[in-house]
Amino acid sequence: MAGTEMSVAPYWELTFDADGDADGRRRDRLTAEVTARGVRHLVVFAHGWNTDRSGATRLFSRFLAPFPGLAPRAGLGFAGVVWPSMRFSDEPIPDFPRSVAATAARRPALDEDTLEALRATFPGQEQAVDRIALLLERQPRGQAELEGFGRLVRLLVEAAPSGTQAVFAADTLVDGVPPDGPAMFHRPVAEVCREFSEALAGLEPVGGGEGFSLPNPWHGARELLRQATYYAMKRRAGVVGERGLGPVIGRLAAAGPGVRVHLVGHSFGARLVSFALRGLPEGVRTVKSVTLLQGAFSHYAFASRLPHDPRAGGVLRGRQGRVDGPVVCCHSRYDSALGTLYPMASRMAGDAAGVAAEEIRIGGLLGARWGAMGYDGVQAVPGTRAVTLAEAVRGSLPASGCVNVDAASVVRRGGPPSGAHSDILHRELAQVVVAAGRIAP
Repeated sequence: MAGTEMSVAPYWELTFDADGDADGRRRDRLTAEVTARGVRHLVVFAHGWNTDRSGATRLFSRFLAPFPGLAPRAGLGFAGVVWPSMRFSDEPIPDFPRSVAATAARRPALDEDTLEALRATFPGQEQAVDRIALLLERQPRGQAELEGFGRLVRLLVEAAPSGTQAVFAADTLVDGVPPDGPAMFHRPVAEVCREFSEALAGLEPVGGGEGFSLPNPWHGARELLRQATYYAMKRRAGVVGERGLGPVIGRLAAAGPGVRVHLVGHSFGARLVSFALRGLPEGVRTVKSVTLLQGAFSHYAFASRLPHDPRAGGVLRGRQGRVDGPVVCCHSRYDSALGTLYPMASRMAGDAAGVAAEEIRIGGLLGARWGAMGYDGVQAVPGTRAVTLAEAVRGSLPASGCVNVDAASVVRRGGPPSGAHSDILHRELAQVVVAAGRIAP
């Protein structure tokens, strides 16, 4: 149950490892107690990138705090999904204390917080992490060192999953098959690093420096490490959602069939709760709404067919039909993590193989084939509605299907490289969840 640090009650925590295995004690406590506590609406929140449980818990507490006031007689209960992920410390969360490391001048070298997070996220790979950190600190001039850096990054994240693991990292499927492994690990590393460094330079505030200098490829190397790490987190979010959270919701439906479940996810947590729909047992209709906050996965994920390739469809095609209510996608044009770096990484990952690089414009203008859900919403799903945040807050949401909510009026704060990606601690977004799930009378 909730400790003193949690703003809402009753609250339960669901904890999963990287393979999607649940902490059985916490899972069984939830299923045993939820009906005994008179819960009619259970809001389940999955974080995106947090290094540890305390960071995830603070985020849950802050985001969930408005709910009792928004629906005081609804019979609310809350669950936080804690799973092994991480963020780089130069990606501060607005309204959270900024780390000392993040206040340092931007440079390729890894700060101690990020270094420790990498060691914790990839246990058994400490030697590779330390060598990567040394190269980013020294920034040797030779191309051979950059190529060596790329090999270490590939080793760190196990970039070529086999079998079913490949599906968990995919956004789209061609004839039901996931695309090949990420091309950004096969292309010349110097070329990839140059492209990333140029994109990062485009995110810097105008007038941030004097004179002219060529982008430092080691800034791009650090970005390659970030994107490779997030590729691993993307894969992990799919595993935890389908193999972990989906079956837990099935258990909950059996224990408390009258409990209405509302799934909420931020960033890769949005991917996690969406993949939970793939893991729901047949016949379970207990999920009454899904709210995706700055979802860090393809805007085509729910599409049956891609506009540019009739053989291909989203990895979650049709799964919105497993929700007995709407799938609401909140998006913002101020999210530069998803507007610039995500589409570049997706192109480099080969998610749209054979397409010319010129078809994507870097610097916040989204190339349609590589777009992220949290930047411009669900795409290529017939019947998808688009509403303003004000309309959503007033409850003007359809009872089913996909809905795009432009949240840029509040999701707008944050500096480079991630922009407003983590600017989600707003009462209005809590109101969207309440409206989507018909929680308040």
